[in-house]
Amino acid sequence: MIFKEHGNKELPTVILLHGGGLSYWSLSGVIDLLAEKYHVITPIIDGHSGSGNEFTSIEDSARKLIEYIENYHNGKVFAVGGLSIGAQITAEALSLREEIAKFAILESALVIPIKGTKTLTVPMVKLSYGLIKYKWFSAMQAKTLFIKPEDFNQYYDDSLKISKQSLTNIILSNGTYSLKSGIEKTKAKVLIITGEKEIGLIKKSAKLLNEKIPASEIFIAKKMGHGELSMTRPNEYAEIVMNFINKTG
Repeated sequence: MIFKEHGNKELPTVILLHGGGLSYWSLSGVIDLLAEKYHVITPIIDGHSGSGNEFTSIEDSARKLIEYIENYHNGKVFAVGGLSIGAQITAEALSLREEIAKFAILESALVIPIKGTKTLTVPMVKLSYGLIKYKWFSAMQAKTLFIKPEDFNQYYDDSLKISKQSLTNIILSNGTYSLKSGIEKTKAKVLIITGEKEIGLIKKSAKLLNEKIPASEIFIAKKMGHGELSMTRPNEYAEIVMNFINKTG
């Protein structure tokens, strides 16, 4: 896992993790806004272009995130958050270290396993992996991920660099992840973001997170899908996060 730094290191540190199949560049709009007030760190999750390692699991990624915070930030940062698999890694870290952050943002987090993931993942990757090299296929994927047109070439190039094993592990870990005991002990104040058009399990996951985390609240992004808020409306996303911090801090 590689950690990219943005802004003044003397400011409070905010760590944001990208979604699956993406990288730190997908957070550029949010980075520009938050870097005015915070030292922003954007890890490149293992298995993704530039990370230098294969992706193994959400749990392994969370351990690496915790190790980084312990080694470079005395075990605690101002805020930590993520989108999709980045949110799952964040939730795992919160369950393992109750004082790892003052605030946390979980966007489109799946913490209830999808039935059939173990059975279907390997055959699905075998069928689809070869299609990654075709731009028409990547264009379809980019549309579902709400990737901006100007970021498509970067997305396509990065997609070509994801190994079959990493892709298998990413899909498998994402679809089988379940919320761990210990999350209820977190001292972080947690904002749970979910799109109004999310699948049912994401909405149920948001409700479960809200029930388990004492100082948490849900924000429903109206008429939006999975990760659409931060990916397409960084100004709105940053405003919602800042309002939550100012209100609860």
